[in-house]
Amino acid sequence: MTETCVVLDIGGVLEITPETGCAQRWEERLGLSFSTVHERMSDVWQAGSVGSFSEREVHEQVAARLGLDAPQVEAFMADLWAEYLGTPNEELIAYVRGLRGSCRLGILSNSFVGARERETALYQFDELVERIVYSHEIGIEKPDPRAFETVCASLEVRPEGCLFIDDLAVNVEAAQAAGMQAHLFQDNARTITRIAVHLDAGSRVGGPLPLG
Repeated sequence: MTETCVVLDIGGVLEITPETGCAQRWEERLGLSFSTVHERMSDVWQAGSVGSFSEREVHEQVAARLGLDAPQVEAFMADLWAEYLGTPNEELIAYVRGLRGSCRLGILSNSFVGARERETALYQFDELVERIVYSHEIGIEKPDPRAFETVCASLEVRPEGCLFIDDLAVNVEAAQAAGMQAHLFQDNARTITRIAVHLDAGSRVGGPLPLG
């Protein structure tokens, strides 16, 4: 029987992360036109998401491109991190915590340099699952198929035994193309039901795993 596994995204799934408008507030504070932060920083954000820049280098680029002094850089990044980290999805986290020992558990997240340290401190995701695969640590982002291959390899499971949960359809489709089961997160109730169905199917020797 294929070993059963559940892999979850973080932002929008394990974390509730609505946009807070922090970039717009900084544009107003600095007298910059709308979308200036995105236009000046988009390549830096991309570099940070695949680990091409360190946190120090990100801070240097923020200072240079937005004309901020050191205290302003710290305040700006603190606002961005508050939006990035959101608040914990307590119900889903508690459910996943109850799964430990009954299946393999992992996280696959498009992330940013510094995310592991902050999410570990705030949410202890390292204690929730067995393996966390961050894009900034492997240099690959979803929906690249190599991201899904990496998380399966890290958990030592076959993709067909894994259910992947993400809030973006493009990533769900990519996971399915990589041979995984996949579920588009919309709310906790449907997600918990989908996980339960997956685990039930996996517990039946020779039973087919349902398509997600």
